[in-house]
Amino acid sequence: MSLTQEFIDDLTKDFGGKLVSITYAYGEFTAEVHKSNLIKVMTRLKNIFKFEQLIDISGVDYLCYGEDEWKTESSTSTGFSRGMVTGELLHKKLNKGKKRFAVVYHLMSLALNIRLRIKVFLDEHDLMLPSVVDIWSSANWNEREAFDMFGFVFIGHPDLRRILTDYGFVGYPFRKDFPQSGYVEMRYDEVQKRVVYEPVEIDPRINTPKVIRQDNRYLNEQ
Repeated sequence: MSLTQEFIDDLTKDFGGKLVSITYAYGEFTAEVHKSNLIKVMTRLKNIFKFEQLIDISGVDYLCYGEDEWKTESSTSTGFSRGMVTGELLHKKLNKGKKRFAVVYHLMSLALNIRLRIKVFLDEHDLMLPSVVDIWSSANWNEREAFDMFGFVFIGHPDLRRILTDYGFVGYPFRKDFPQSGYVEMRYDEVQKRVVYEPVEIDPRINTPKVIRQDNRYLNEQ
């Protein structure tokens, strides 16, 4: 039995039904946990399985997951193609039955030299989950950032407030339905002697990646 499978078996045996799933890919383990079991699982991972470090907490918005018009699974000598896979079909294939948001915890065990990713899926109408600050103090700023960018509410956090945007900022920039130009723009008003916010005047637009090839094969012959 490989060390990879042995570690998966140990986690599965120890946590039982508390783990929704556990997989291994690209040199890292990923386990899905329901938010009701999060604190129990995280506490045991630190104290028993020696995951001393919480490296990061990030968020994922699966609103348009799989619906991009770029086909990036394979490429040709002329680059990637567009419009090759229908978005609706790909979305159902890749994210079937999942909720819109996920909170992802990246853990590191120095003693075991293992990285573990814990993923908690959340419904967009219920973005509350328990804070892990009491387990890893480094989660303080990470949870504030996830709250600021995605709107996740970490119950039990000692000081849950925005950390990257302004105090009066409206919306959550990392959500897929947040416009690239934002909702408001700011400027310094010479008359009022302060910064004022006004509705954004930039026309919404979609960035389209372009490939510029400096290669004789793609240049017209003179």
